[in-house]
Amino acid sequence: MNSLHPLRMTQQRRVILDELRNLTSHPTADELHLLVRKRLPKISISTLYRNLEILSASGLVRKMDVAGQRKRFDATTSKHYHIRCDKCGRVDDVHMDLIPTIEEIARSACRYESVSHRVEFTGICPHCAEDEPFERRDEL
Repeated sequence: MNSLHPLRMTQQRRVILDELRNLTSHPTADELHLLVRKRLPKISISTLYRNLEILSASGLVRKMDVAGQRKRFDATTSKHYHIRCDKCGRVDDVHMDLIPTIEEIARSACRYESVSHRVEFTGICPHCAEDEPFERRDEL
């Protein structure tokens, strides 16, 4: 958003941001809509989408493109890595240090002027692993 026009924090945006900050699961707009409706029963999905776009453009929310799935939203806007469950699609943060030289290595390897990165790990979440034991790929 343009710094000359600060974001007006409406009640809808405040509730959306509050609900998103209470989650670590990186919900889709539909999942977030179900939660927000508990506090704002009349909010439509289109209003939620519009406000998520505004919050994302303002830097208060991160809109995530996750490997061929619907967009997910994250209230943690600092750089960090994610892991996605191969079975249910759940996305969680990976609490580890960022790889500090990865962009420099990529930049020198491809000679692009500006390089950023997004790392997504995949695996089976604890909930899905409880439901059905998963054979480790490295043991096959």
